[in-house]
Amino acid sequence: MSAPPLWRLLLATAGALRAVREGASATPALASVPAPLRPGVQALLFQALRQWGRAQALRRKLVARPPAADADALLCTALALVCHAPDAPYEPFVLVSQAVEAAKHHPRPRLRAQSGFINACLRRFLREREALLAATDADEVARFNHPAWWLRRLRQDHPRQWQAIVAAADVRPSLIVRISESKTTLAQYQKALSAINIDSYAAGASALALPQAVPVAQLPGYAEGLFSVQDAAAQLAAPLLLQGLDVTQPLRLLDACAAPGGKTAHLLDWAAARGAHWSVTALEVDAARAARIHENLRRLGLRAQVLVADAAEPDSWWQQAGGAPFDAILLDAPCTASGIVRRHPDVRWLRREGDIAQLAAQQARLLEALWPRLRAGGRLLYCTCSVFRAEGDEQVAAFLARHSDARRMPSPGHLLPVPPPARGAVPDNAGGERDGFFYALLRKPA
Repeated sequence: MSAPPLWRLLLATAGALRAVREGASATPALASVPAPLRPGVQALLFQALRQWGRAQALRRKLVARPPAADADALLCTALALVCHAPDAPYEPFVLVSQAVEAAKHHPRPRLRAQSGFINACLRRFLREREALLAATDADEVARFNHPAWWLRRLRQDHPRQWQAIVAAADVRPSLIVRISESKTTLAQYQKALSAINIDSYAAGASALALPQAVPVAQLPGYAEGLFSVQDAAAQLAAPLLLQGLDVTQPLRLLDACAAPGGKTAHLLDWAAARGAHWSVTALEVDAARAARIHENLRRLGLRAQVLVADAAEPDSWWQQAGGAPFDAILLDAPCTASGIVRRHPDVRWLRREGDIAQLAAQQARLLEALWPRLRAGGRLLYCTCSVFRAEGDEQVAAFLARHSDARRMPSPGHLLPVPPPARGAVPDNAGGERDGFFYALLRKPA
């Protein structure tokens, strides 16, 4: 089957970007793209989102008044893809000509009539590229490709590291997998990848990073459950939660916000690799997302009790989950996802500053509901994939102030995102690439 023409990919990418601009997540926007186009559109969409601030600033320099929504989306898509030369996926003149072709093939006559306008704007950009880029450098949103409020918050929370956090968000991440310890080893699986010419390097105790994008289902051992896709920072959850517990005993564990099931699977695989027998309950409030937990566990050959329920309302699930206190609770709470924008570049453009307070209130509600369900001597691991302190250190400090029966144990706190090694560089033995995360391990005294 021949590859689809670039103009078709650009047209679909512009449609997805318009959906994101209007408040939709990139996930459903991509789901509406025809399957043969989807991989190429996703690559272009993510690249464009990483340069979206710059693209919109350039469009304002090129055009006094924004064109109609469809034309604006296509113009900004092309500007985003052509403006950052080192990462441009195609030669600039190819992108320009194909963007014009996309306009000519649009189903709406109004956009087809704008093809000459789009051509003029893009060719002017190519002629005046350096001057236009310099002119938009004065705009922080353009220079850093993040909303202004997000930049203010990062400066406040991480005054020394904020620019590194922003830079990491605009680097394409590696694919990181967690090998199933009960079925293989890191060295064995790396050898299997090497046998089919797939490069990888260790990014953690059970983590391998694959710098080149590969369809997950085509990796060796996918159907047999030899691995799961899981970032290196997220892989810290299971060992942290079990820290200090007698893992040789039967344990009752709760994964309170479990979808899509990566951390539930890690706990179960950790037990299987060591011959332990634990009862693991996974809660998820959304039925469709709970179904994904079942699917992922089935592929991996693992079993847990999966309940569709709101973790913040224990009366609705407590008896079904056994009606007895848990030895350990994992609370990966809903958050802004500000630590994973390199993998989900739409997040920064969809979030609003007011979301932080709203989500922090939800996190506090979950902590209050779950703490009484933990046995004396048990552990609760609170985590979020956020770099904002309101969802991390500040949340935990407020909880400890309210609960004299809670003790904070050694745990990483805020882990800031680390990009992959530069192209051609040799990674160190520890790997190091990861998303931004927060971890606080809390103990209830016996």
